[in-house]
Amino acid sequence: MSNASYELKAQTRERVGKGSSRELRRNGLIPAVIYGDKKAPLSIALSTKEVTQRIHAGGFMTTVATIDVNGEKISVLPKEYQLDPVRDFTMHVDFLRVSADSKVTVQVPVHFINEEKSPGIKIGGMLNIVRHEIELHCPANAIPDAITFDLDGLKIGDSIHISHVKLPKGTSPVIADRDFTVATIVGTAAAKEEEAAEGEASAE
Repeated sequence: MSNASYELKAQTRERVGKGSSRELRRNGLIPAVIYGDKKAPLSIALSTKEVTQRIHAGGFMTTVATIDVNGEKISVLPKEYQLDPVRDFTMHVDFLRVSADSKVTVQVPVHFINEEKSPGIKIGGMLNIVRHEIELHCPANAIPDAITFDLDGLKIGDSIHISHVKLPKGTSPVIADRDFTVATIVGTAAAKEEEAAEGEASAE
C-alpha cells in the first residue's frame, strides 16, 4: 500500500504572482495551490525544506498528505511539482483535494523480482523495461507503492504484460483497451549463441 501519510503546515497566500513567489522563496517558503473537489483553488505557502525532504524521500506523488491551513486540515494528493533546473530546489507544487471515496489517476513505479530464476537472464539475456511506471486509476486511500512483476521461469523472447500481475482491489490501468507490454527478456549475442548451442545439443 501507499507510504505512511504525513502532515504539512501551510499559510494562505493573499498575493499571487511572480513578485510574491520570489519573496516567498527568499523567506524559505514555496507557493502551492490546492484545487479540486468542486471548490475554489486555495493559494498557500509551505516550507521549502519540508516539501523538498518529502520529494527526495520517495513516494511523494503516490502518498496522500494532510495540509494544515491555519487550523483547517485538508487531505491532498500531490499532482505536480516544479524543481529549479539549476539549484534543484522546489519551486511550486499543485495538490488535489481528496476524500476517502476519491478515485485518482497516478503513475505507479514498476518493480521486478526473481531475476535469478529467469532462464533467459541466467544465460546472458537482459531485462528490457518498456514501462518504468504504469498509469493507474486507484482509490485515493489505497495507492500501491509499486506494481511487482515476477520474472521466474521467463526465457529469452518472453514478454511481460499488464495481465501478468494481479492489481489491488479497485485499481485498474488507464490503458484499458489492450494487454500492453511492461517488459521483455531480450537476448544478447552471447546469450543467443548459448541458446543455439543448447538447442543443437538437445537435438543430437
